Amino acid sequence: MAGTILLAAGGTGGHLFPAHALASELARRGWDVDLATDERAERYGARFPARTIHIISSATIGGASPVALARAAFLIGKGIAQSIKLILALKPKVIVGFGGYPTLPPLFAAAFRGIPVVLHEQNAVVGRANRLMIARATAIATSFDKVDHLGDGAGRAVRTGNPVRDHIVEVARVPYVAPEADGTFRLLVFGGSQGARFFSDIVPAALAKLDERTRARFRVSQQCRAEDLARVRDAYDRIGVEADLGSFFVDMAERLSEANLVIGRAGASTVAELGVVGRPSILVPYPHALDHDQKVNAEALSNCGAALVIDQTGLTAARLAGELSRFIGEPARLQRMAAAARLAGRPDAVSRLADLVERVARGEMPKVGRSAKAGKQGGADA
Repeated sequence: MAGTILLAAGGTGGHLFPAHALASELARRGWDVDLATDERAERYGARFPARTIHIISSATIGGASPVALARAAFLIGKGIAQSIKLILALKPKVIVGFGGYPTLPPLFAAAFRGIPVVLHEQNAVVGRANRLMIARATAIATSFDKVDHLGDGAGRAVRTGNPVRDHIVEVARVPYVAPEADGTFRLLVFGGSQGARFFSDIVPAALAKLDERTRARFRVSQQCRAEDLARVRDAYDRIGVEADLGSFFVDMAERLSEANLVIGRAGASTVAELGVVGRPSILVPYPHALDHDQKVNAEALSNCGAALVIDQTGLTAARLAGELSRFIGEPARLQRMAAAARLAGRPDAVSRLADLVERVARGEMPKVGRSAKAGKQGGADA
């Protein structure tokens, strides 16, 4: 079966990365893939494996003022009109939504035109945009065993896992190697646009509290905001720690495979990649995330012994120094955590999701309204 599948995703990495993975897999299976998104995704445009990227008008549904609400309604209405025109031209078999408010116009248009909708939810808590579309979805693909706020969509939920991009799967073949006694300890630190500044402040301060011999073993790769690079580089230079800093690493997959320990937030893509590659981590959920979804995501790795989760409010430089000191002296613990992470990973998630999308395209999934109701469960496995 061949034809067109339209993906719809918000313009952030957390939404675009799994869409990127699915687009690559569907193309390998002979499908034509287009992407509907917002202008933020243009920085990914040269790398996203879609036939065409369509920028659709949208807006966040928020703001208490009548002016803000009127503007949002106008932009969403404009986006729906654009999306109907796009659907009429492409005639997609399925539209797959990956969350974020920019997906609402294409998904509402799909429902209006009778096009089947598959939602993919990366997090352990259903996002606000996906929540608005659950009633209209033929199937909901989930990343975790249990997902909050699925409501009546639980009967149409299928656990596929969260797809990771091809180069992440490739480096997953590299086995974890624990640090040798008195050997180099490779620490990878990244926090995304909403978390890099906190790590830029606390990680150098924590390493400064270690004794000189221990500190000398660290080799740090750290993602920082561009405006913080100079001061963070100066902080590492002052304490004599070798650090490779950048605002963006094109070889993040390789750095992840080489890491003895990862410090990061707990976005859905981060959790999925740590599982697929199998690396131990200290996760600090972003405290201002909507619905505290990152904290719930992190529990998936902490509950199986793959990650140490620390709330940002309780993480001081002294606390982090203590944890790093223990980790560097316990290679067997790191090895166990890496093995636990790999067991939690879903390297076949993209195949599972593509299988589900093709089943919907063939009309093999039950129609909306015939599903059983079930509380907070994440659905059966694909």
